Amino acid sequence: MRYLLCLSLLLGSLALRAQQDGFGLGLIIGEPTGVSFKKFVAEKRAIDGAVAWSFRHDGWFHLHVDHLWHNFDLIDVGKGRMPLYYGVGARLSTPDKDLNLGVRVPVGLAYMFGDAPVDIFLEVVPILDLVPDSDVDFNAAIGARFYL
Repeated sequence: MRYLLCLSLLLGSLALRAQQDGFGLGLIIGEPTGVSFKKFVAEKRAIDGAVAWSFRHDGWFHLHVDHLWHNFDLIDVGKGRMPLYYGVGARLSTPDKDLNLGVRVPVGLAYMFGDAPVDIFLEVVPILDLVPDSDVDFNAAIGARFYL
């Protein structure tokens, strides 16, 4: 019984490390909807992004990349971890065959499962488009990623 307990503790800690050491790939659903990715570059910092489509804007192509900071100490959960994250990034979108470039400021919550290399997330993102014209937009989405 002792060996089974030690093995389960070891495997659980490896799953948590896999999320911070591996490359996460999954889906983002909402505004935008598409393929999401994430890679931790330090203990509390990550690069994430998506290749997606905006269905709110007649199928615009949407690409974004963000630099995120994670606060793992704010919310204590019994199993796994739930960081609040925030960051800054860039968005490229293609409305009406034009090219928009903007600045994103994502804020979200992620849940990192303690026994599987998976995370789920919810985020809201104010956006300031700068090119070709200044405009304010807003994204919100949920998603999940599997860490390889």
